Amino acid sequence: MSWLPDDFVHPVHVPVPDTTLHLRPIREADSPLDYPAVMGSRERLWEIFGPAWAWPPETMTYEQNRTDLRRHEKEIAAHQSFNYALLDEEETRILGCVYIDPPERIGSDGEVSWWVVDDLVGGELERAFDALVPRWIAADWPFQQPRYLGRDITWQDWLALPRAS
Repeated sequence: MSWLPDDFVHPVHVPVPDTTLHLRPIREADSPLDYPAVMGSRERLWEIFGPAWAWPPETMTYEQNRTDLRRHEKEIAAHQSFNYALLDEEETRILGCVYIDPPERIGSDGEVSWWVVDDLVGGELERAFDALVPRWIAADWPFQQPRYLGRDITWQDWLALPRAS
């Protein structure tokens, strides 16, 4: 049994209200935009995702990033998991990402996490993005019990939960 209904169609363009930003599924071709976004915010991202995902490693190369994006693109096409890039209007800069994954731990039917680049932290665009993600998940995704990692549960508490079967 799939974690999503067979007829589910994932969104391909999601505007962030009151901004010029939007979300769309990430692609391997986004590596020239994604790599500087990730590595430019690497230390903070490691603090968030490192304990759970060992990502992003300090020594991550451009090629490793491209390989990651290729994997994400294939997972999106297969509806195994989803990685959405937060982009400016012209798609010249990735400003963050949203991850929507099947549950790894008990107690939810989808696990959602997201981040923005360091220079947006604490600002108006981050607040707009933080407000959008849960509304978007509730409106467009077929989850009854989504879990917002690092938001409604700490990463440490999530890691302590039993694994989903």
